[in-house]
Amino acid sequence: MTPGPGPISAVPGGIRLQIQVQPRASRSEIAGLHDGRIRIRLAAPPVDGAANDELIRFLAGELGISKAALRIHSGLSGRRKTLYATGVTLASARALLEAETG
Repeated sequence: MTPGPGPISAVPGGIRLQIQVQPRASRSEIAGLHDGRIRIRLAAPPVDGAANDELIRFLAGELGISKAALRIHSGLSGRRKTLYATGVTLASARALLEAETG
């Protein structure tokens, strides 16, 4: 499958996530959509990779997969990130987003 439009799309072996992060929040949480991306508030500062580590930890827990199954593909030093996840289906990831954003 080829990546489709939207913040979550299917790719061979898993999914692609388009993320907009907000570091230094009071807690880590999914905060809806922002500019066509999943907005995630992170309870970590953007210093020495702490926000990226928290993003991987948080998303792995939310998706029910291991941290090793998530990889930041682009945006390592920015707020707009593209991640790839294996071991999760498009349907389950979309259901999680809908449940989190109401």
